[in-house]
Formats: sequence, C-alpha cells, structure tokens
Amino acid sequence: MTKTTPVTPKQDRPPERKKRSLLGSGLIVSSMTFLSRILGLVRDIVIASLVGAGGAADAFFIAFKIPNFLRRLFAEGAFNQAFIPVLSEYAEKKTKAELRLLIDSVAGCLGLSLVTLTCLAMLAAPALVWVFAPGFASDPAKQAITADLLRLTFPYLLLISLTAFSGSILNTWGRFAIPAITPVLLNLSLIGCALFLTPLVSSAAEALAWGVLIAGMVQLAFQLPFLAQIGLFPIPRPKWKHEGVKRILKLMAPALFGVSISQINLLLDTLLASFLEDGSVGWLYYADRLVELPLGVFGIAIATIILPALSRQHASSDGDKFAQLLDWSLRMVLLIGLPATLALVILAKPLLITLFQYGAMTATDIVMSAQALQAYALGLLAFMLIKVLAPGYFARQNTRTPVKIGIKAMLANMIFNLILIVPLAHVGLALATAASAFLNAGWLALGLKKEGVLRWSPGWGRYSLQLATALTAMVLLLLWLTPQATTWLSESLTERVVRLAIIVIAGAGTYLSVLFLAGIRLKHFKHQE
Repeated sequence: MTKTTPVTPKQDRPPERKKRSLLGSGLIVSSMTFLSRILGLVRDIVIASLVGAGGAADAFFIAFKIPNFLRRLFAEGAFNQAFIPVLSEYAEKKTKAELRLLIDSVAGCLGLSLVTLTCLAMLAAPALVWVFAPGFASDPAKQAITADLLRLTFPYLLLISLTAFSGSILNTWGRFAIPAITPVLLNLSLIGCALFLTPLVSSAAEALAWGVLIAGMVQLAFQLPFLAQIGLFPIPRPKWKHEGVKRILKLMAPALFGVSISQINLLLDTLLASFLEDGSVGWLYYADRLVELPLGVFGIAIATIILPALSRQHASSDGDKFAQLLDWSLRMVLLIGLPATLALVILAKPLLITLFQYGAMTATDIVMSAQALQAYALGLLAFMLIKVLAPGYFARQNTRTPVKIGIKAMLANMIFNLILIVPLAHVGLALATAASAFLNAGWLALGLKKEGVLRWSPGWGRYSLQLATALTAMVLLLLWLTPQATTWLSESLTERVVRLAIIVIAGAGTYLSVLFLAGIRLKHFKHQE
C-alpha cells in the first residue's frame, strides 16, 4: 500500500500569508516609509523653527534619543532579528495552536520585561542622562531639564517595542503596509504637540516630549486591529520556559551588537558631542535626519522584506534561492545608495537651508550641520549594506558572527573618534561613524562569502559599468545646476523649494534615463520568492 502524508486540517493551520514579488513588497514599504520620512522632515522643520540647535534642543534630542536608540537596538534590532526567524519557522512547520502559544508567550515575556525596565529608567533618569550625555554634568540646569523630559519620553520604549512586536508578525504574514505607515503617527503627534501644546506647557521641548509619549500609545493602538484581522491578536502569557521563547532569548543576546552597531556608533557621536560646544548635538541630529531619509525609505525597506523571506528559505533548506535573494538585495542597495550618497554630499547646504533655516536656526547652525551631513553621507552606502547583509546571518539563526564583527567595528569607531574629534570636532565624529560602517559591511560580506552563502550572480561587471556611467552623468548635472549658498539664502521659501525640487528631479531623471539607455530595465529587479 502507498503511504500518504497526513494532512493538517485547515482550521489547525496558521493563517495564509500574502504572496507578492519582493519588488512589489519593497515598493509598498518604500512608499509608506517615504510618506513617513517626508512628514519627519516637516516635523524637523517645526522643531528647528521652535527650538533651533541650542541648549533646549540638545536637552530634547537626548531625552528622545535614549528611548529611540534603545528601540532601534532592542525592538527593531536584537528582538526583531531573533523573533522573525523563529516565528517564520513556527509558521512553516507548526500548527496554529502552537504558533499562537509562541506569540502569546513572547508578548507576555516582552511586556513584563519592558514594564520593569521602564519603571527603573524613570526612577534613574538623571543617571541615564549622565551616561548618555556626560558633558551635560557641567550644566546642572540643562541636565535636570533633560532628566525631566526623559521621564516623559522613556515609556515610548515600552509602547514602540510592543508596536515593533506587532509589526514583526504583520511583516511575516506579508502585511507590510501597516507597519510601514505606522511611523507617520509619530511625526503627526510631534508636529501637533509642537504647534498646539507648546502654549499650554512650560516650553516647546516639553510639548515635544509629550508628543513622543502620545505617539507611542497611538502607534500601538493602530496596529492591534490588524493582528486581530489575521487571527493572531496576542494574549500576553509570560512563559519563560517555552521552547520558542528560550531560542529567541538565546539569539537576542549577541544580536544586540549585530545589526544595530551603527546605532551604537551614532550614540557614541552624541556622547562625545555633549563635551563640545553648544549646538553640536543638534548639528549631528539634523545631519543624521537627512541621511535617515534614503536609509529608511530604501535600505531599511529592503531589509524589512528580505528577513522574513530569507528565514522562510532557510527553514525550507533552499540555499540557492537564499543566495539569489542576497545578490538581488546588494544590487538594489547599490542602485539607490550610490546616487543618494553623491546627491547628499553635493546638495548638503541647499537641503539644510531649504528645510531648516527659519526661526531659531542660524546660518552657523546650517554650515555646521552641512559639514556633518556630508561626512555622514559618505557612510550611507555602508549603512544600507549592513541592513541587508546582517539578515543573511540572522535568518540562519547565526547571531555570533555579526556580534564579533560588530564589536570590532565599534572598537574601530572609538579609535577613529579619538583621532578625528580634536582636529574636526563634530565632523570628525560623523566621519568616524562612516568609516567604521564600511569596515562593518566589509566584514559581514566577507563572512557570508566564506560560508558560501553570498554568491555573485553573472553580470556584475556590466552592472557596475552601467551604474558608473549613470552616476557620472548625474553628478555633472547636479554640479552644473546647483548655485552658491548665497543664492539660496537670498531666496524665499517658495523659491528655495521650487529650485531644489527642479534640481532633484533633474538629477534623478538623468540618472534613470542613462540607466535606461545603458540597458537596465525594471523587470531586471523583479524577484519572486
């Protein structure tokens, strides 16, 4: 008699996952993220106008950076990279009941841990400010204000981590749009509180801190109905001995230093900048915000869609598809990262003048921020490469190798910081971060190559030549079209925006046109799982 494989009843199977091409998924995430980042720029324009880049701005930026840094390090870094591979494996191989138990157990353990951490952090706010910005100790009033603001902003970590947990589930089931649009709510909250709450509280900085807290609550509430829609609404039940929870915890410990190493380097920049002249933290903040635009819209978008896909292919033992997806990701990063890098370097001052030189933002702030932006921009490609190379390890539940690489990169960053901070001040900090990011990306790529996971597909030589030709044409056009900074300063807001839009559209149009003439087509980047 022929043996038959038992069929799992439909009601016992996990929910169906939406299937679409990776390019289609990437476009969804990129478009949603683009909307969020544009609103983020509006938010930063409002902040720059209200608080500029002085002592009050530094206090808010530190109070916001601490929970935001921990969010990226923990929720979107270690937890996300450890949770999605295990969740994908359960979705592929386990029943719906086993999957739900994993989600409920993780929700309970995560929630309990975060509540405890939040309570302790609020009690120890002054100590946290000293750790993250020791230079503030020389100004007791500034340190006290920062600690007060931190007590308002730190619960954001609890709320946004649970939001990231929800988003990981939605992304694994192909619902990319909801997690991608969620950050819009943070920007709307900050803009609304800055404009309408400021007159009701002691300062604009306090209004912004309330905006952070409100945003965390709204973002979490927004995602929960969509989890219920796919039948995976979590009921928190802390089960520390659950097999899946133990595996996630085991993977998380080293992952803390893996994919989030660039965030640790940025934090070191802030820490050292707190010892420099007033405004240094703000200059780095505004520069980082502009680098985050292409990084978030494209680099993080690609990383968001490939981690669940790589995890599924690893679970199904499909090594060839795994390698093809990594190769596709690298091509996409170069296609977008290289022109974005060159455009930010050339247009640093025009961008900052157009977006931020209003109200409390001075001409000196623009010059200093532009120098930091150019330095950070040099590392943009490396930041993007880290985002797509690290999942090549995490999807295979290998967190040790990225940790070793991350530690080496962090040590290199510290050395670069000490070498460059004296002659170049805040610009040296940004350059050190960029240089260490390239070391990090290079070591990640070499490791994947040695393990046989990263394999170069045919056509890389031709592709590199096509990119180089298009980039040369774009750079020449941008240099020709971009006037001196004095021209931008003499123009009105409308004139600045129109001129900048024309230059950006012309540069992007030239780049894409030359790529088309060189033989590159959209169909070349379609990749079906």
